[in-house]
Amino acid sequence: MASSDITARDETRQADRSSNLPRALSRGFGRFWRLVARHMPKRLYARSLIIVIAPMILLQSVIAFVFMERHWQTVTQRLSAAVTRDIAAVIDMIETYPPGDNYADVIRIAQDRLQLKIDILPPDPLPAPGPKPFFSILDYSLSEQINQQINRPYWLDTVGNSNIVEIRVRLEDKVLRVFARRSQTYASNTHIFLLWMVGTSLVLLTIAVAFLRNQIRPILNLAEAAESFGKGRPMPSDFRPRGADEVRRAGAAFILMRERIERQIEQRTAMLTGVSHDLRTILTRFKLQLALGGSKMDREALDQDIDDMQSMLEGYLAFARGEAGEDTGLLDLAALLEKLSEEAKLRRRRLSTSLTGSPEVHVRPNAFARLLGNVVGNAFRYAKNVDIVATHARGSLLIIVDDDGPGIPADKREDVFKPFVRLDDARNQDASGTGLGLSIARDIARSHGGDITLDDSPAGGLRAVIRIPA
Repeated sequence: MASSDITARDETRQADRSSNLPRALSRGFGRFWRLVARHMPKRLYARSLIIVIAPMILLQSVIAFVFMERHWQTVTQRLSAAVTRDIAAVIDMIETYPPGDNYADVIRIAQDRLQLKIDILPPDPLPAPGPKPFFSILDYSLSEQINQQINRPYWLDTVGNSNIVEIRVRLEDKVLRVFARRSQTYASNTHIFLLWMVGTSLVLLTIAVAFLRNQIRPILNLAEAAESFGKGRPMPSDFRPRGADEVRRAGAAFILMRERIERQIEQRTAMLTGVSHDLRTILTRFKLQLALGGSKMDREALDQDIDDMQSMLEGYLAFARGEAGEDTGLLDLAALLEKLSEEAKLRRRRLSTSLTGSPEVHVRPNAFARLLGNVVGNAFRYAKNVDIVATHARGSLLIIVDDDGPGIPADKREDVFKPFVRLDDARNQDASGTGLGLSIARDIARSHGGDITLDDSPAGGLRAVIRIPA
């Protein structure tokens, strides 16, 4: 019974290992592809080039390997075998003559018929073996053929760029020295094939690069138009759908989407303008009726209610209307900071400002002034000291507003950007507020393609970080 339990446990472990193997392989492949994705280029143009170049390099490598393995090496072996047969024939002719005879006829036949220059040398020792080349098909092929066909002591010199190959073979009482052209023993025209292969690859790659650049340019133009629209800037005047059919369809869909959004904004603006006019007319009538009748005490309370209603109405309409209808232009940031400094003096607050880079930024001037005014005004309301650091460089504007106020809890910082949200224990509990200041500011920042985030300030209060592409 105990033996069966042990067997069952072993089978269970084996099954667990078998089931864990696919998961381990899957995790390994997942890590590999994540590593590849991390080092892959991010731009479409570079990735497209890789898609074109990688198969071409792989194909050329396979072709070159097959050529070297099947053609170049085979031809070299056959040439080496033919030269070795000629040398073996010369040796047979030499050994048929009696010793001491003249070998002039053999030398002449070898030179005229076999294209080999031979010499009969005294039986001196063969030279010491030279260094073997690291990679030489010729040296390997000749050595193999001499061992097979002649099978006598020999010495080879195939090293270097010389056009001559020297072979020495020890006979019984003499040494046969043979000089053969390298082209007789070696397929020396292989570089022509490689040059053609590399040359045609470069030509095809140049054509592919030009074609890819032409195909990707419409995509880049579409991305630029979409980015300009996201920043609230006008669409490039020369933009129109171009390129492949899919890119043209995407460009046409973007134009239609932009037109629908602009039409909705215009309709909303027209509607809000009418509502604003009608509601202001009613509030004006209320004020006139209060001025004509009722006691002074009653009028003061009702006047305050009407003023609050008008303030709330203006805030709601401003949030709903936004500043989308304003055209982009240049804003002098230095002048805006100076204006905020004057406001700080009026409100008896200490404000320090710092500006790095060009003071001119390309934004919607009134909207951006309102954005910064809302953020800084919020800081003025709850803090005594406020610091503004603005940095304009590399097409980006970064503004950091620090204060020493009570701050906002970290878990509620996103809530203050929601419309009409007023925290009970945070900074926006001002009785005269509508809970729209930061909402309007973020809406304007995002309409410029940027954003606003909140964090802890080194001064002890709240830090507002404004990032705008400008």
